[in-house]
Amino acid sequence: MEDIEKFINGFSRFQQQYFQDSQALFDSLREGQRPSTLLIGCCDSRVDPMLLTGSDPGDLFVVRNIANLVPACTPTASAGVSSAIEFAVCELEVERIIILGHARCGGIRAVMSPRKVERETDFVNQWMRVAEPVAERVRRDLAHRSSAEQHHACELASILLSLDNLMTYPWLKRRVEQGLLKLHGWYFDLEKGALMAYSARQHAFLPLVGSLPERQDAAA
Repeated sequence: MEDIEKFINGFSRFQQQYFQDSQALFDSLREGQRPSTLLIGCCDSRVDPMLLTGSDPGDLFVVRNIANLVPACTPTASAGVSSAIEFAVCELEVERIIILGHARCGGIRAVMSPRKVERETDFVNQWMRVAEPVAERVRRDLAHRSSAEQHHACELASILLSLDNLMTYPWLKRRVEQGLLKLHGWYFDLEKGALMAYSARQHAFLPLVGSLPERQDAAA
């Protein structure tokens, strides 16, 4: 019950902020949404896109799934994720798409270290097959590295896989080639509190927002 009360009180604060103190924002949103950005993030409760980016309602069109994956454009692609991308690109005409991955991702752990599931369904492992190509490559190329290093490498590689898969959607590819749509790969480092961005020029994830300086020991 305490959790429920927290959520209800949170809505009351939201109501106060957006329907009284900043009423103009929702007055405009009643007529429709015009977000500039589609953000594809993970379902992980620690990685809330709106909270991490300090966004207001109407700023982001958000798609969340396990491990922030984008399936390739095929007849068997997940209609849920693919339809949301199609709506954002073709109907809302967003200007950018951000794939937001993160450290300590449970979905990536599942694809890197699969285990037998003792239940009637296995939707998680079915979904994570999207990332299997990069998981196989990481296991092969980094076989001499620790499990933690392999998981980290797969987290980064899966972001690049999703960026590549976005370009398999013909209507999305056209907008990119016309200069109407930009694609970004971001990685939230939960351990350091830093935000990394993929640089195609340098083929690496570079700091977009660095970690805060470590606190000095008060006794030092």
